[in-house]
Amino acid sequence: MEEKDLYPRLRLKVVMGPGLWIGPGKADLLEGIAATGSISAAGRRMGMSYKRAWGLVEVLNAMFDAPLVAASRGGAERGGAALTARGAEVLALYRRAEAASRAASAAEIGGLAALRRDMSDEK
Repeated sequence: MEEKDLYPRLRLKVVMGPGLWIGPGKADLLEGIAATGSISAAGRRMGMSYKRAWGLVEVLNAMFDAPLVAASRGGAERGGAALTARGAEVLALYRRAEAASRAASAAEIGGLAALRRDMSDEK
């Protein structure tokens, strides 16, 4: 798929309070943790540092009424991370909101796409 085929696209950011939100990046990090069992591996898949990934997990855990990620220390052989039941629930709700938003705005996004200028020659 070419880059031009990815646009325009809708990116949903749900603001939970001042300075607190969940958006595509945090949702992708949660999915990566679920897939890899590791905060650092999930961060690497996204091209972010271990410190950045951990910082986002701390923010996510503090944003909700229960932690979204459970982590255990211990290095490569004993450490790990997993989504909690609340983490899986939050991720599922966010992904459903994304899908509903895309569906509800498909005609308008298509209209915007029809009006955009071709910038492929201007790189």
